[in-house]
Amino acid sequence: MNYQNFLLKNNIRIEYAFEYLYKNFLPTIANHTYLVDWQKVNENKFRYEILLNILNSLLNCNIIEFKNKFFQLFYQYPEIVEALPILLASREKVLEFINEDNLYLEIKRYVFVKPHIINDDIAEHYYNFIEKTGLKDLFCHSSLTSLVDYVFGVEVGLNSNARKNRTGILMENVVANELQYFCQKYPNFYYIEQATQKRILETFGYVINIDKNSRRFDFALFDNVLKKLYLIEVNFYNSGGSKLKATAGEYQYLNDFIKSQGIEFIWITDGQGWLTALNPLEETFNHNDYVINLQMLKNGILEDICL
Repeated sequence: MNYQNFLLKNNIRIEYAFEYLYKNFLPTIANHTYLVDWQKVNENKFRYEILLNILNSLLNCNIIEFKNKFFQLFYQYPEIVEALPILLASREKVLEFINEDNLYLEIKRYVFVKPHIINDDIAEHYYNFIEKTGLKDLFCHSSLTSLVDYVFGVEVGLNSNARKNRTGILMENVVANELQYFCQKYPNFYYIEQATQKRILETFGYVINIDKNSRRFDFALFDNVLKKLYLIEVNFYNSGGSKLKATAGEYQYLNDFIKSQGIEFIWITDGQGWLTALNPLEETFNHNDYVINLQMLKNGILEDICL
């Protein structure tokens, strides 16, 4: 390990460094906005609001009259098809299904953009979608009074499914705040987020090799005096799983690849999910120069690594 100064300052014996790491993993990184991002929910609902208000005219329609009313509405406002997927909790603009009315494996394809051609065949095509997916029952039998309110609920549900992604974003936000504080304290340091090979070259004039075209580091920290580059990856794991062993191995490889270029690699990871995979994590901890958690970051370990 190359951060012995940090360990000594915190009265941690070097042989207990890994124990300090995993015993200070956080149980959660969620803040009060973690469960639902209300701003995003409202933005997504607003995107469909006009179309949903037009479709409201089909609510509680007599089932016998429904098809004619849908055709009339479609001829007048063909763009209403754009709002059909969200009624089924989907954001897809194209949906494909096996056509069960055909003996062969024929695929039925629906494109949810305003059609350029309006005729009975096109109207029938979208009506078939409404009937086959059960939306006809939603319109005729659900007792709904507002599709806008209904989609608001759908958006809350879809948004809650994005919590896993929000965990990563929250982790990045915490680290970004610490990097910002560090760079303000030490003006010769600069950092960027979502650091690609191109952005690192444009921002710092530093050429790096990458192992794959899609490689994007969470952060790049640059010492403008010593011309030294630090590449940083961050993640948080609430729960365990077989993926963690592979993750630990991947960061050993990434450490070696980056180090071979004279660049420092810092892996900031946290979360009590790691308690189910301590062996592979310890292997990476012993192999890499810098495997740290948020507690260590908050306690100023960047100073011991970079100064």
